[in-house]
Amino acid sequence: MAGTTPGTPRVLRAMNDRAALDLLLEHGPLSRTRIGKLTGLSKPTASQLLARLEAAGLVVATGTTEGRPGPNAQLYTINARTAFAAGLDVTPQRIRAAVADITGATVGEFVVPTPARRGDGVVRQVTDALDGAVKAAGITRADVHRLVIGTPGAFDPSTGRLRYASHLPGWHSPTLLDELAAVLPMPVEYENDVNLVAVAEQRLGAARGHDDFVLLWNEEGLGAALVIGGRLHRGFTGGAGEVGFLPVPGTPLVRQVSKAGSGGFQELAGAQTVPRLARELGIEDIGQGSHHEMAAGLLERAAEAESGPYRMLLDAFGTGLATGLASMVAVLDPELVVLSGPLTVAGGEPLRTRVQSELAELAPSRPRLVIGDVQEHPVLRGALESALAATRDEVFDTSR
Repeated sequence: MAGTTPGTPRVLRAMNDRAALDLLLEHGPLSRTRIGKLTGLSKPTASQLLARLEAAGLVVATGTTEGRPGPNAQLYTINARTAFAAGLDVTPQRIRAAVADITGATVGEFVVPTPARRGDGVVRQVTDALDGAVKAAGITRADVHRLVIGTPGAFDPSTGRLRYASHLPGWHSPTLLDELAAVLPMPVEYENDVNLVAVAEQRLGAARGHDDFVLLWNEEGLGAALVIGGRLHRGFTGGAGEVGFLPVPGTPLVRQVSKAGSGGFQELAGAQTVPRLARELGIEDIGQGSHHEMAAGLLERAAEAESGPYRMLLDAFGTGLATGLASMVAVLDPELVVLSGPLTVAGGEPLRTRVQSELAELAPSRPRLVIGDVQEHPVLRGALESALAATRDEVFDTSR
C-alpha cells in the first residue's frame, strides 16, 4: 500500500475489502447482511464493499439463501478464477506439480518421473511438470501468478546453489536458478521440502494457531522445520533443520558429515535403523523395498503389538526419536512438536505415546507432541499454500 497513509479512507476501504475476502475464503458464500455482521460494517457500507469487489472481478454473485424466514438474500463468493498459483514437489524419483485457484482448490495435477540416470535436463523436467498441471487445469503457463518449488536441502542465498541434497541429480548447477527464471514467466520461490510440510500443518493441520513449533519429518531421511514467532527459521545458509547430522548419544561421532552423507541422529532414528533393530530382535520378516518402505511396514506391525519383539522394536525406535528431539527441545523450547512423515504415520499413536513419554524424562520442558494431519502430498500442499498466500496478498490489495 505504498503512497497511502494509515487511517485514510482509501486504506480503510482496502482493509475492509481484505477482511471481507478473507471471510469469504474461510466461510464460503455469504450474504451482504452476514458479511456486515462479521466485519462490523453497516449494510450500506457492506453493499458498497461488495459492489466494489464485484466490479474488480474479485467476487461473484452465486445463488440465494433458502430455508430461512423472510426474503431470500443474494449470496457472494470469491471468484475462483481471479488468479492461480502453482507448486512443485521435487524428489530424486519424480516431480509432482499442482495448480490451485485463488480459493485453494486444486484444479490440475501432473507427475514427471525423474529416474536416477537422468541427471541433466532439470529445466525441461520442471517445465514439463508445470505445463502438465497447467494443461490439466485448463489454463496457460502465463495464467499462473506465482510458483513455489519444494526440494530437499536448501538453496544457499549467498551462492544460489543447492546445499544438503547431494542425492538430487542435476540440481547443483550454479546457473540453474537463472536458467529457470529465464523460461518461467511468473515469480518463483524455492523452499526446503520439510519447511513446506510445516507450512501445510500451520495453515491447515495440527499446528494451526501455533507460532512456536518444531516439525520432525521421518521418511528416507530425518529433517526438521523450525517455526519461531510464527515464521520459518531457515538459518544463514538455509540449513536450519538438517537434524540428520545432529550428534546424539548412542551413535559414533561422525566427522565431515556433509561428505560422509550420514550423521548421529540419522543413524539412530532414520529409516535404515528400523530393519537393523528388527534383525537384532530376532524378527525375520523385514519386508522388501526401500529402507523407508521396509521401516514403515515393520512399524505398522509394531504399532499393533502389545508385547514381544515388535513392541520392543517400537520402543527402541521411539527412544531414538526422543533422544534427538530432546536436544532440539532444550535449545528451542517449542510449544508443540509435530511428528510427520510415513514412518510416524506407520507407528501411529503408540509411537507418539512412546516418544512423548521418553521426552518427558529427557527434555527440560514438556512440549505437546502430535501427529501431523496433512498426510496426502504434504510438501506439495505446503508449496501451494505458500504460493497462494503471496498471490492473495497481491491480488486482494485493493488500495493500489
